[in-house]
Amino acid sequence: MKRTVSIPVNLPHKRFLPLMGFCADIFNQHIDWALKEQTYNKNKAHKALYADLRLQYPDVPSALLQTIRDNAMEAVKATKFKRHPQKKPTSGLRYDKRTMTLRGCQLTLSCIGKREKLVLNVPEHFKEIFETWAFCGATLTYSKHSKQFWVRLVFETVDVPQVAGEIQGIDRGLYHQAVTSDGQFFSSSKIRGVQRRYLYNRRQLQQKGTRSAKGRLKAMSGREKRFMKDTNHCVSKKLANQPGVAVFVVEDLSSIRTQRRGKKMNKWLGSWAFYQQEQFLTYKAEALGKRVVHQDPRYTSQKCNVCKHIKGTNRNKSRFCCKNCGHRTHADLNAAKNVRDDYILSFTLQGTQEQVSVNAPYVSGESNLA
Repeated sequence: MKRTVSIPVNLPHKRFLPLMGFCADIFNQHIDWALKEQTYNKNKAHKALYADLRLQYPDVPSALLQTIRDNAMEAVKATKFKRHPQKKPTSGLRYDKRTMTLRGCQLTLSCIGKREKLVLNVPEHFKEIFETWAFCGATLTYSKHSKQFWVRLVFETVDVPQVAGEIQGIDRGLYHQAVTSDGQFFSSSKIRGVQRRYLYNRRQLQQKGTRSAKGRLKAMSGREKRFMKDTNHCVSKKLANQPGVAVFVVEDLSSIRTQRRGKKMNKWLGSWAFYQQEQFLTYKAEALGKRVVHQDPRYTSQKCNVCKHIKGTNRNKSRFCCKNCGHRTHADLNAAKNVRDDYILSFTLQGTQEQVSVNAPYVSGESNLA
């Protein structure tokens, strides 16, 4: 299990900004070579580029150059030659144990010339991770908006043993952030109100176009994102801390934005931070020995949870009325139960040895459900 500790640091701009620009150029040259040769082999990249890059950038430490090479090859491997990853002059710079040392609160970073030494001011809520977990790497980033350097320290520890408990299905939507299979509703009405207010204010200020309007736009930037981040933290924390729940089943929404649904709906989907909420829930559940798993979302909104009849007209906005058996309930609650039941059924069909009741699902901590 890994966690990232983000700490603002005061570093000399004259030394680190040129370094980040050099490293971005080195990264991009590795990307160009990898796409041309159709390989992400690190040894081949080292033999082809290392000597020339050392002559081209003599001030960049050799260990840092090798770290950039590894980062570039991993980026090409992750994209499978389908995209062209690029770094900007102020993109984040990854450090490893060869290019960075951490002794207590003293941090040293490789740079142009001598290493830079500084003492970290660790926030109180990070002290436990900082003092008891193992340090394994870091990333240096720069915010052009605030002109501030940040060091993102990565720590790791052994995984928390899985706990025993029930399986809970979660349906996520635009009108409700989350609806659980046991009947908990997290409304999005406040979120949508805040988003509409920010959208209206941005339009008015952009239309005005004066100097003070532009200053106000700059002051407003980031507020909506911070509001959404705080809301997602609150909801995911409540979900993860539920007693008796060991597995959270969510729909796989990775391709939901690939379809054209109209200008208004596409804008709603674009401002829907479902992935961030999922990531928050995942790491919070992991810290408690719980799991987040994914399930195919097809027909979960059209299928009756009682008789399993599938028909598009079963759902009318937030109302669900089965045309086959007459079952009536909230549409999101019905979908959450279907997400849970489909996950359980998928392992039943695969021949799992564990017998799971659909009406009262329960899993043990030693379950082999993954």
